[in-house]
Order: sequence, then structure tokens, then C-alpha cells
Amino acid sequence: MAKDRKIDVVILGLLCHEPLTGYDIKKRIDGGIRFFWKGSFGSIYPALADMEKTGLVRKTMSSKASGSRERIPYEITEQGMKILTSWLEDSKVSNELKYETLLKLFFGEVTDKSVSIKTIENFESQIEQELGLLRMYQKNLYKVLTEEKHIYYYLTVSFGVETYEAYLRWCQMAKKMLE
Repeated sequence: MAKDRKIDVVILGLLCHEPLTGYDIKKRIDGGIRFFWKGSFGSIYPALADMEKTGLVRKTMSSKASGSRERIPYEITEQGMKILTSWLEDSKVSNELKYETLLKLFFGEVTDKSVSIKTIENFESQIEQELGLLRMYQKNLYKVLTEEKHIYYYLTVSFGVETYEAYLRWCQMAKKMLE
């Protein structure tokens, strides 16, 4: 595992549920994890290749429908599971916050206030859309909390809902200050 390459643990975490192709991993990231973690094909495929070389994952039976590309699923190995568990048990974490919206606002005095207000409105629109999806996930997960694994998904989604609601409150306050 490359030093501090978090995409590795994202992949290992996803593979501990089921074998997946690189494409499937990208779909899982874009479908649910994207609210707090990003991953591109340009990071997923090299990570899979490296992790296969180091014995953290292995290819499983590939399949190919007629006229389509070969699908190569990967599964986590025992060594990969040890790495994932070790990472989960390590209490040190890095929680970086990077928002281009805030970067633009920080330098907003260079241009007209209307530009900053438009930046906030764009951010607000994006958050409203994603909040709707998070609330749907939260509602559906609440129905299956009797299954322990869903508690972890629910907690993650609930964090997202609370955070995005706070973002929307901030957007309202920021627009009022600039108007």
C-alpha cells in the first residue's frame, strides 16, 4: 500500500463486502462515498495494480459478455483485510476541508459582491440537491437499523445531513451579509 494513499483503504473497504471491478468501485464511490471522499479512475486502477502486486487484493474469475470488454473483479486478501483492520484501529486521522467556494470567497474583495453571491448560490444549489439524496439514504437506512452494518452507514449519512443543513444555514447568512 502506498504511504498515505487513502484510495487504497477505500478500495479495501469496498472489497471487504464483495468482489468488484475497477468500474464497480468507481460507481460505489460516486453513489455514496462521494459525499465525503472522491476517487477517480486515474487513482483507482493504479491502486488496484499496486495492491495486487503487494498481495492486498487478487483478481477473481473474469467474465466477458459477447461484444463487451472483459470484466476483471478483485477481492480482498487476508493480508488486505489485516491492512484495512489496522487502518481502522489507528486513532490518527486527517480530516482535510477543501472548498473552492471558500477559497473564492476569501479573495472575494477583488471583484464585485455579486460575483461572491453567485458563487454562494451555486454552492447552495449543489448542497440542496445532495441533501435531498442524503435524506433519502437516511430514511431508507433508518428502516434497516436492526442489521448492525447499516448502523455505520446510517451514522455516516446522518453526519452528511447535519453538515449539509449547516451549510445551507451558512449560505443564507453569507448572502445576507453581502447583500
